[in-house]
Amino acid sequence: MTTISMSMFTGGIAQTNGYLVKLPGGMLLVDAPDGIVRWLKQEGAKVDAVLLTHQHFDHVLDAAAVAREHGCPVYCWEAYSPDLTLERLFKTMTGSAFAVPEFAVDHVLNGKTEIEVLGQKMQLFHVPGHSPDSVCFYLESQGVLFGGDVLFLDGVGRTDFPGGSFEQLATGIENHLWPLPDMTVVFPGHGDETTIGREREENPFVGAGA
Repeated sequence: MTTISMSMFTGGIAQTNGYLVKLPGGMLLVDAPDGIVRWLKQEGAKVDAVLLTHQHFDHVLDAAAVAREHGCPVYCWEAYSPDLTLERLFKTMTGSAFAVPEFAVDHVLNGKTEIEVLGQKMQLFHVPGHSPDSVCFYLESQGVLFGGDVLFLDGVGRTDFPGGSFEQLATGIENHLWPLPDMTVVFPGHGDETTIGREREENPFVGAGA
């Protein structure tokens, strides 16, 4: 197993993680929270492709700007949707609207179980429950999972948004993530990294003792 070169940005109202990953064919960005465009400039980084774990606003606020400024394609489970970004929900709930700059999804991943991006093959696990379009990206050769808001250190994604379902989320984790090797490192959408083995045994929501 090799170790990937990676740096992490955390920002926006929900303290959302974005990951800049060096792959054989260039630089990959996983998720695009608010503020990451400025951070990329500070880092002097050139992004060659963007993967979105799901479209909730805190993960995609800078997606359009990254795609525009870096001229890179965007990969996502579904085409852009203001329902998936939660814009319509918050407008209905609060009466005040916020806007996620619309971004083009160059590669819609719905139905795929494997892709190759920048010379790196990765498996896709569609795990709805937090959001209908939630997907995890598994780099088997690196022992790494970019999990979005599916699985956290001692937690899971909230399931009270439209289209949410704890049963769906728990079933997806059990079917897709628990079979992975114990030492698989999980890089989540919020908080610190963890491992599959630890969460399988100790996660209070979906672990062995839940």
